[in-house]
Amino acid sequence: MSALSLRNLGRRDYEPVWEEMKSFVADRLVDAPGEIWLVEHNPVFTLGSNAKPEHLLAPQDILVVPVDRGGQVTYHGPGQLVVYPLIYLSRTGLGVRDLVTALEQSVVDLLAEDNIEAYPRKDAPGVYVDQKKVASIGLRIKRNWSYHGLALNVDMDLEPFQRINPCGYAGMEITQCATLGGPATIESAATRFVPHLLKNLRYDECIVTSLS
Repeated sequence: MSALSLRNLGRRDYEPVWEEMKSFVADRLVDAPGEIWLVEHNPVFTLGSNAKPEHLLAPQDILVVPVDRGGQVTYHGPGQLVVYPLIYLSRTGLGVRDLVTALEQSVVDLLAEDNIEAYPRKDAPGVYVDQKKVASIGLRIKRNWSYHGLALNVDMDLEPFQRINPCGYAGMEITQCATLGGPATIESAATRFVPHLLKNLRYDECIVTSLS
C-alpha cells in the first residue's frame, strides 16, 4: 500500500490539536493520503462519549475536556507518546476493530523488542503488562476517516491517573515503558513504534512531511 505522511507535532496543548484533527477529516477527499500525527500533550483529562462524571475523582488544577472519541476518562501529559492515525479505512481494508487491534499489536510488538510481555484485553481496550495498563486507545470514525488514537505511557508522572478511574475502572493500576525496561524517551519510543504501526496498518512506508 502507498505511504502515509508522518507529522511530529512536538509538545502541544490538547484542544488545538483536537480541532485540527476534526478539520482534517471534515473536508478530506477519499483519495487523499492518510497521516500519522505524533504529539506529546500538556496535562489534560479527556472525557470520551461514554464517560461518567463519577470516574473523574479529583481533577484539581488539570484541565478537563469532553471530547468526541469513544471510551471513558483518561489522562494525557508530558512523557506520554500520543499517536493519531488519520486514515481512510476503506482504502486499508481495515474495519474499526481491525484498527484497534493494529494499534494494540504495535505496542505489543514494540515492548517485545525488550522482552516485555504485553497483551490486549477484550473487556478493556488498550495494552497491559502484568495487569497494569501501559497504553490506552480511543477512536472516532467520521466519513470513514479515523481520528483520535493511542496514548503510550513512556516516562511520565503517573500521579494524575490516581485522580481518575482510568477508562472507567476503579483501582486500575498504570505503568509505563521506562519502568518496565522499555524505551525511556518519547523520541526512542516514536522511532521504534512507527515501523510496527505501519506494518500492522498494512502500509509500506511513511514520509515525514512536517515537524510542527
